[in-house]
Amino acid sequence: MTHNKTFVIGLPRTGTTSLCAALLEHGFKVAHTAYTIRTFELAQVVADTPCYADYAQLDRLFPGSGFVHLQRPLAAWLPSMQQLLHKMQVQMRPEGHFNPVIKRCFNDTFDLLQDPEPLGVANLSRCFHRHHQQVTDYFSHRRDCLSLAIDQAGGLSRLLAFMGQSAPADLDFPHLNAGNQVSAWRKLKHPNKVNSSAAGESRRRFFDYAQLKV
Repeated sequence: MTHNKTFVIGLPRTGTTSLCAALLEHGFKVAHTAYTIRTFELAQVVADTPCYADYAQLDRLFPGSGFVHLQRPLAAWLPSMQQLLHKMQVQMRPEGHFNPVIKRCFNDTFDLLQDPEPLGVANLSRCFHRHHQQVTDYFSHRRDCLSLAIDQAGGLSRLLAFMGQSAPADLDFPHLNAGNQVSAWRKLKHPNKVNSSAAGESRRRFFDYAQLKV
């Protein structure tokens, strides 16, 4: 099936960078995170922030799109997510330097401003399961959402078939951003890579659903 766009709605640290890098090599224009209207216009595939938080709004804005729910075992995801949030926590505060899209998505999804121990196992586990259940409920009885694990055999082949592209049956994903590495996408050079803050008619105005009446 050929989709309008493909949104990767797995949580951060589930393999979004590896998926995005693989799709670049198969001819797709990919944004790993998207913060401006122009980025959403240019990219065929958008992952990570804000997709894991805003899939319902994106579903309405871009009808006919496909969704990929990347999954990872909780035991592997937890320490990786804790490391990421530890690095980001200060800039996630209202006075921090991160852009408002990042702040909203992370704070809302992981209760960073509500829970007294936001990086604790209890809070992150609850948020992990809540996200999984919300996605499962939203896409129940629909065929436009593919559940996928980045390390499953032939995973890339399954994704390409879902996106309407034929491929050998044994293609696997590369493994990027392993351990505490988080900068693989930033270092990657490729002509199909779409800037997360691409400028258009509205310059670099952050993507705002309220202004778009969604």
